[in-house]
Amino acid sequence: MLKVIILIPCYNEEKNIDSVIQNIIDYVLSSSLSDEKYIIDYLIINDCSKDKTLKVCKEKGYKYLNLPVNLGIGGCMQVGYLYALERGYDIAIQHDGDGQHNPSYFENFIGLVESGQADIVIGSRFLENKGFQSTRIRRFGILFLSSLIFLCTGVRVHDVTSGYRAVSRKYIELFAVRYAQDYPEPESIMDAVLNKAKVIEVPVIMHERIRGESSISALKSLYYMIKVSLSIVLYRIIMQERQR
Repeated sequence: MLKVIILIPCYNEEKNIDSVIQNIIDYVLSSSLSDEKYIIDYLIINDCSKDKTLKVCKEKGYKYLNLPVNLGIGGCMQVGYLYALERGYDIAIQHDGDGQHNPSYFENFIGLVESGQADIVIGSRFLENKGFQSTRIRRFGILFLSSLIFLCTGVRVHDVTSGYRAVSRKYIELFAVRYAQDYPEPESIMDAVLNKAKVIEVPVIMHERIRGESSISALKSLYYMIKVSLSIVLYRIIMQERQR
C-alpha cells in the first residue's frame, strides 16, 4: 500500500483554504487514487496566520498543524517533511493553499514517482505556456535562476520556483533534515540534483490567485533573485570542495 500525503503550507488563506481542501477531497474520491492500494492524506501547515485560517481549519475539522511562530515557506515545508518522515509516507506532494494548483495532476505525479521514473516531479507552467504565467518581472527572474542552476548542475528545470511538486521517500528524508528557509524551491532543486535526484518536469495549468494577496512583493522579488542566486553559487562551490 502506497502512502501519500498532500502538504499544504498556508499563511493568511482564510478565503481560499476551504475550496482548496474540498477540491482535493473531491478529486481523490473521484479518481483512481480512491483505490484501496493507496492511502491519500493531507495536512495543512498553518504558518502562524494573522487572519482566520486557523479558525476555518478548526470549524471545518480539517487536518492541520498550527505553527506558534511564522517560519516562512521553507520552515513550513520542512515541518511538513518531518511529519511525513516520522509517519512513514512514501510520497509527499506540495500543494499551495492559495488555490493556484489543480489536484487533477496528482495521479501523474504519483505515477512517475511510484514507477521510479522520478525522485522529484515538478509541475511546470512553462512547458506548454498555458494558464497563469506570472508577471513579466518574475518570469525573467525564473529564467535567470533556471539558467544559473543549469550552469551549476547541467540539469535544466524551467519552472524552478514552482511550489507544485512531488518527492519520493528518499528526498522526504533529505528535506526533513536540510531545507532552505527563504524561497526554498530553486535551492531545493539544486540540493536534490547534486544528490543525484531524478527530476522530471510535467506541464500543468495554474490559476491566478483570486482572493487574498501574495506575500512576495516586487521588492521581495528582487531580494529573492539576489539571495537565491548567491546561495546557489555558494552551494555549488561548497559541494565541489567536498568532492575534492
